[in-house]
Amino acid sequence: MQKKLLFILLISSVTWAQVANQAFEKGEWLRYRISYSNFFNAGNATLQIKETTYNGKEVYNVIGKGKTTGVISWFFKVKDHYESFFDKDHLLPYRFIRDINEGGYTKNKEILFDHTSHKALVKDFEKNTQNNYDFEQGVQDMISTLYYLRSMDISGLKKGDEISLKMFFDEKNYTFKLKFLGRETINTKFGKVATAKFRPYVQSGRVFKEEESLTVWVFYFYHHSPKLLNSPP
Repeated sequence: MQKKLLFILLISSVTWAQVANQAFEKGEWLRYRISYSNFFNAGNATLQIKETTYNGKEVYNVIGKGKTTGVISWFFKVKDHYESFFDKDHLLPYRFIRDINEGGYTKNKEILFDHTSHKALVKDFEKNTQNNYDFEQGVQDMISTLYYLRSMDISGLKKGDEISLKMFFDEKNYTFKLKFLGRETINTKFGKVATAKFRPYVQSGRVFKEEESLTVWVFYFYHHSPKLLNSPP
């Protein structure tokens, strides 16, 4: 049986304003439905943007939540909570929270980014430890990466082009790559939607067996918000 994760945009409520990135603003709220093999619902996920202050600076606070529902939750219960606090102008992260439980695999960490010293303070609340790590200039966290990419102008991309950026995750620096596969019109229950198709190079591990395990479709005109993700068998 083919395994597929399908995220379908259900709700988006936002009042758009003139901002530097012109792709998102406070008040945006996205809800996704997750299905297994495109056969039955497996869970849902949400992303919400707020504004707050951090060390005297106005920042975006993105809150991401995900959980399994129905029959799937009987066998593999997931309850994830992510937060990112990042600069409104340069979209650089200052604080990242990861509190997850995925079938008994748990993490409860907080990362504080100092972009002057290029040091990340990682607090592990399960192990009761905190350590400093070096990171490269312009680094992103797991959540801010999505919004940084959404702010980019993709109109000039050609099939096969790659986008690279630096990401700090789980005490390590990674190079995150995204290959542009072209433009595609997909059919949805809301009608035909113009999308841009990408393939991210993700770290292989517990969930995905290969580096090229995902295909992502994003709205081409609707502020580049993710529309659908597919994981092959």
